[in-house]
Amino acid sequence: MTEFTRPSEIVSWLGAVQAQDYLGALWAVGLRLVGASEPDVEGALAERSIVRTWPLRGTLHFVAASDARWMLELLGQRVVARAAGRFRALGLDEATFARARGVLVKGLEGGRRVTRPVAYEMLERAKISVAGQRGIHILWRLAHEIVLCFGPREGKQHTFVLADEWLPPTRRVARDEALARLACRYFQGHGPATVQDFAWWSGLAIAEARNAVHLAGGRLDEESIGGKRYWLVGAAALSAASRPRAHLLPAFDEFLVGFADRSAVLGGHHATRVNAGGGILNPTIVVDGQIVGTWKRRFVRGEVIFSPTLLDASDGTDVKSIAIAFRRYAAFLGVRPRGL
Repeated sequence: MTEFTRPSEIVSWLGAVQAQDYLGALWAVGLRLVGASEPDVEGALAERSIVRTWPLRGTLHFVAASDARWMLELLGQRVVARAAGRFRALGLDEATFARARGVLVKGLEGGRRVTRPVAYEMLERAKISVAGQRGIHILWRLAHEIVLCFGPREGKQHTFVLADEWLPPTRRVARDEALARLACRYFQGHGPATVQDFAWWSGLAIAEARNAVHLAGGRLDEESIGGKRYWLVGAAALSAASRPRAHLLPAFDEFLVGFADRSAVLGGHHATRVNAGGGILNPTIVVDGQIVGTWKRRFVRGEVIFSPTLLDASDGTDVKSIAIAFRRYAAFLGVRPRGL
């Protein structure tokens, strides 16, 4: 059984880890590692082995730093094109983006890191308004152009850095090779999964997703389950015999958000309790591969207090295993657990 010990290994294995909920994403990486702590995962961001940016679906993810460029080059143009109407509504045209690019490149070159408010101040001084949502859309667009990416946090504030100074140099990847590589990464970390799942996760059109699977060729294995075609990489079929029975998953964990069809792990009659709408996926409790509940946490005087809600309290759920999972989460945070 493969065991991962470094954040970059698990992020690379999965292809990407959704990270719009930053603290939850740190745990999404940590729960898949051996003996990891929250500072270990943030350390990987600081040392530049993983990076936070917008490579898939226009949504924040962690990716291996060596993957950021080719993923953004492959997927970014489609996402930016879809945002054209929003840009027009905000009064953002190509001339404005060009001016903003020049201001931020000049202000950040030489290894400087700035928080979002400081980046906004730079733009405002150059007479580029960040009012409404103009500011974040400027940063978002420049990240898709591989001009900016996130650097490490300063206190509780996230910073932005120049991508060319932060990311490692990598060779240009041809589109067909990038498509095949993306398919292999997805099905390695998420398989068995369908082409529809892959299209959802990646943001590719379904025809492009099918072509990516075709280009991956013999690197993918095919299985038929219930009359549906599923794909995986052989090494993805890992033994789980020695793994914990229960896991606490953060909001937007890849176990759920990485699939268009979640029915294999979540009964339809419970789906709205996990995904009530508005793009929100709540933190979940998983036992033996099935979602059995949701959970919340709060901090009081150096302790983390755990509040689980089981989807079906009468089904004999293994509460002892859930308690072990909670203690593991508390250890990751470096605080005392209370509850359960």
